[in-house]
Amino acid sequence: MQIQFPLSPATTRASGILGPMRTLKSLLLFLVFLLSLGIPARAELPAVRRLPVVLTPETVQPGSPVLIRVNSPDIRSLDGEWLGRRLQFFRARNQSDWVALAGVDVEATIGPSTLRITAQTPIGPVDLTRAVEIHPTRYRTGSLTVAPRFVEPGPGDLKRIEAEKQLKDKVFASSAAVPLWTASFRAPVTARPTDSFGTRRMFNGKLASIHKGMDFRAATGTPVRAGNSGVVVLARPLYYEGNCVVIDHGLGLFTLSMHLSRIDVKEGQRVAAGARLGLSGATGRVIGPHLHWAVRWQGANLDPARLLRLDLSGLR
Repeated sequence: MQIQFPLSPATTRASGILGPMRTLKSLLLFLVFLLSLGIPARAELPAVRRLPVVLTPETVQPGSPVLIRVNSPDIRSLDGEWLGRRLQFFRARNQSDWVALAGVDVEATIGPSTLRITAQTPIGPVDLTRAVEIHPTRYRTGSLTVAPRFVEPGPGDLKRIEAEKQLKDKVFASSAAVPLWTASFRAPVTARPTDSFGTRRMFNGKLASIHKGMDFRAATGTPVRAGNSGVVVLARPLYYEGNCVVIDHGLGLFTLSMHLSRIDVKEGQRVAAGARLGLSGATGRVIGPHLHWAVRWQGANLDPARLLRLDLSGLR
């Protein structure tokens, strides 16, 4: 049974009795009856009667990581779904907020979307569904020249690319059931970033991909560090990504560091925020030394620059 708020439990229990009562005398008698049972005449709904669903940022665009917050100490659990992806809420450190870290894929459709959330409360399920507008954003188109094998791979390379695709699908299909990150995310290198996320890229004159990460102008040998705590779930060379490290931060959130000249961690290793993952380089499909840093949430490619601006302090 879905319950729309606000609703008084006492009113719900008494609705079948109050209907026939039309006189002041009968109402007074009924109030005396309630008091004799120890039931207050006007039972107050706990804090769940006002359940604001707060999204940060307020303006949502393709590529946006989004912090979804519901405030009520009386909520027992939350379930949700948005843009075909399941929301996984956890209780914040203050024990009053429930939080989910979600996101909108860089190629998401512009326009209205439906954010579905159901809160389990002491009075039953409460529907918190609301509409969320996905606002347009503009991305550039850029042209790059790379080795021909990265535009038209040969049969042997195609076989390797397919095997690596299956490996990556397996890695991203499983994530820790609890958040492993702590506090806000930090930049992985001390180098100047470029505004490259979402750029439609032409490789050797052909539209090959949308740039789904953030590039840092890091010279070869620059230490690359974990943007937050988590578990290394992939640390090996790949065809396009070069030497690549993927960290699972829990609840479907991953960060990827690509084109490294050296990898200093192993798969299965737990890392703290700021731990060294390796050194930047120019391996894989590149035109020069740099770090490509990417963020994925349940298959959605998110803008790392926006994640770095999202305040996650005090939640865990």
